[in-house]
Amino acid sequence: MTTTVYFATNRVIAGNAGDYRNYGNGIVAPTDPTAVTYGTAFVEDANLTADTVGAITSIQDISKGHFSAAATADLSNPGRNLLVFLHGFDNSFENAITRAAFNQQWFQQSGAAAANMTVVAFSWPSLGKLLSFPILQEDYLRDQTNAGQSGPHIMRFFANLEPIIKAARASGRRVFLLAHSMGHYALQAAVESWFLHGQGVANLFDHAFLCAGDERFDTFGYPPPGRLSDLKQLAKRISIYYSTNDAVIGLSGVINFIRRLGHEGPQNLHDATLFPPAQYRMVDCSSFNDYDRDFQGSHQYYRRSPKARTDIAGAMGA
Repeated sequence: MTTTVYFATNRVIAGNAGDYRNYGNGIVAPTDPTAVTYGTAFVEDANLTADTVGAITSIQDISKGHFSAAATADLSNPGRNLLVFLHGFDNSFENAITRAAFNQQWFQQSGAAAANMTVVAFSWPSLGKLLSFPILQEDYLRDQTNAGQSGPHIMRFFANLEPIIKAARASGRRVFLLAHSMGHYALQAAVESWFLHGQGVANLFDHAFLCAGDERFDTFGYPPPGRLSDLKQLAKRISIYYSTNDAVIGLSGVINFIRRLGHEGPQNLHDATLFPPAQYRMVDCSSFNDYDRDFQGSHQYYRRSPKARTDIAGAMGA
């Protein structure tokens, strides 16, 4: 089966943009939105049963600074809902795109009609080494720096998506955001950049799913537009998934000297004034034991745990 992944990336590309092996881990200039590459990737053999994410077979329709006319037309009338995916630490470009395809497949096979989606990924320049224990602190901190510096690029990516989203929603489609791990660090920089650049309130996402967030646990308590405090201005609903059994997030808290969003949830998570139940959902996955909770696996419950996957897919249709 071939899965189509529309993408944008702020990785420096050394060579032919049609070859994924040329998408490195350097970051393009933060002040040049035309430096971000947009394109369409095709992924074969994402196998849910074997938990393998497949391989990129080709990259086409390359454009600089925005989606091509063909990709814009496809995304504006996708025939199904849209999923925007932000990957985490330790992902090469190939990892990010094949994981996006894998996510699209398991959402589709969940049986929930709303979870049958076209996927759009943003790949920020992580080093892309295999995640294992021990994590090298210098590699981790380098990725964190790149994630934070990706904020203006992702902000522009969101701005390019806004008219596409309006067109898709006009045809009855919904739009979801899925962020995993250090993708939250990139997301907070993008949300903050969005409002600092005067973009204002926007109906971008019907539901934002924040899974295993490698971001400060007090991120929602910053004075607006600090960090994720104003995500509520871009997403109608926000679901926060966390687990005290996530060994990777536990280690991140040690490295950063502050608890992470994906460990015990956000600061003051039970305060209904700060987190109105009509907009926020808190999902404690600590008790989920239906997946392999080794060091790496404990951080992947959003896709490896049937309970977590069912919850996400069900919330998409709510």
